[in-house]
Order: sequence, then structure tokens, then C-alpha cells
Amino acid sequence: MRRTSQFAQGTVHRFLFDSHVLRENPLGDPHLRELYVYTPPGYESGPAPLLADLPGFNSCGPDHVARKNIGENVPERLDRLIGQGAMAPAVVVFADCMTALGGNQYINSEATGRYADYLVQEVVPFVEQRFGCGGAGRRGLFGKSSGGFGALWHLMLYPGFWSAAGCTSGDMDFEIVYKPGIYAALNVLERFDHSVERFFAHFESADKVTPQERGCRMHLALAATYDPDPSAYRFASLPCDPHTARFDQARWANWLRHDPVLAVQHHAVALRQARGLWIDCGWRDQYFLHFGARRLSQELARLGIHHVHEEFDDEHLDVDYRMDRFLPYLARALA
Repeated sequence: MRRTSQFAQGTVHRFLFDSHVLRENPLGDPHLRELYVYTPPGYESGPAPLLADLPGFNSCGPDHVARKNIGENVPERLDRLIGQGAMAPAVVVFADCMTALGGNQYINSEATGRYADYLVQEVVPFVEQRFGCGGAGRRGLFGKSSGGFGALWHLMLYPGFWSAAGCTSGDMDFEIVYKPGIYAALNVLERFDHSVERFFAHFESADKVTPQERGCRMHLALAATYDPDPSAYRFASLPCDPHTARFDQARWANWLRHDPVLAVQHHAVALRQARGLWIDCGWRDQYFLHFGARRLSQELARLGIHHVHEEFDDEHLDVDYRMDRFLPYLARALA
């Protein structure tokens, strides 16, 4: 349900999409997924840019089209921005990339599944064929937190496919952002004799879980994504000794290979092809992601890669209002 708006309303289309690349994924997650597509007011077919929305951990695309009691959902925000003339019309796709581990980093993983392929090989071609939008040079993606990480990695890995990306409070500078959470996860797992299986049995049956337990699940999901352990329950084991927290440097290196701050130098050629790259973060981010964003911006500048880097006076949560800044930027870059 959408609220009444003073602006012309676009249309939200719902599909049940049967994915081939998600069939028999290691976690046994469903391959039949909801897929929502926003088309702007009056749009039937034509050369509108295509944007993909990548939500943060604990969320998925359909959540962003659900009605919000306070504030706007993303389609309502798009209606307003387009109606005000602040943003060029664009088609926006909201894919369901949820996993049994609670979220997604939007890359291919031996443990969680081929979610990069799901987006690039299946979802986007389906939407472009159905709605006549996008195409080479006219595709972009955006996300916050885990979604921001995914947007950056897609721009680096698929330069001929994606041409612009927006990253708000994206996961980067892993030494700063992940290590404190890993230590906290070890404390949680100690209650379960360091058994990941026992932890998940508790997490999935408890009437209520704590913020610390939610953080533990997220870091186990990250472990399965960046450093899959075939011998571990759900491929998830942390890269350190459970008793002393001493890091296994070889396994930690598997995580660091995915750190955008470190990876950008290896993908400079791809990033120079981008038509738009937006990075922002609140300077009070409780996960200290603003430090990583600053380092990434400095590295991009050193490599001569044009981008926009902004900071704002806020923390990590409830910053959807930043879409008012970067959505018009992305649509303009792709128009």
C-alpha cells in the first residue's frame, strides 16, 4: 500500500522470479524470489536509466517498497524527487537477495550463493527486456552498509555492465569496521561452547535475540561470504582462535581481499570507465565507516578516479534521506 501523494505516482510491479543460478545454492535458500520494479509516472518503455537498490544487512529489496509509518519508502521518495524535477525519471529494481544467514554482500560466494550472477545475468536482463530500460552505459546501483559494499564491488568487477554506483556508509577498511565485531562475536559464541550450529539453533528458536547475537550472526555471515569454510556449519567460522582471539593471518587475508579500500588499486582501470561514483558516510558512524570512506576517497584521488565524497552529521542508522542527494546524481550521470 502506498500513501496519497501530491506528486504523480509511478507504478510498482511485482513478479515471482524463478532463478536458475540460485537453484541448489549451498544454504538451501529458495530460488523462487519476489522481484519488484518501480517505473516512473507515465512510463511504458523507453531509454530510462536502470538503477538497482541493494539494501543493507538484515534487509532485502521488497522491504524498501513496503509502506512506512514514518517517512517515505523508496518508490514514494522517487515519486517526490521526480515530481519536484530534482531527479530524471529512472526505473528501479528491488531484488530479494536474503539468505539464511540474514543478509548479503551481493558477491558470488561458495557458501551463500551466486548473488552477483543473479543480479547481472538474470534480474537486470529480465527487467530490461520487460521494460525497455537501461542498457550499456545506462545501468547503476546503490546501497547502504552491506549494500554500499556491494555497489562498489559491482562497479569494480563489471565495468562494462554497471556505469555508476552510490555507496552510503559502505563496508570498508575491514581492520577498523570488522575486528571489533569479531571480538564481540567470540564472546557470544563462548556461551555456546564456540559451536556455530548451537548458536544458530538458539538464534532461530529464541523468542527474542539480543543486539549482540544479531551482530554475531552478521559476522558469521561475513565469514561465510569472504572466507568459506567447507568443514564448518553453514560454512561459517571466524578467522581467529576462539579462546585467544589471535587472528589466523592467512584466513584474515581472505577477508582483506574483499576490502574496497585495498582492492580499488587493482580495479582502477574499471573505475575510470564509470560515469558516476558517489561515496558518503556520517562522521558519527558507530562502526567507524567514515574513516574507511575517507581512505577510499584519498586512494581514488591518488589514482585519478573522479568521484564525489561527502560526509554528514549523523550515524549509521536511519539515513535514507541521503537518497535525496545521490539518486538525482546517479540518474543524471546515466541520462
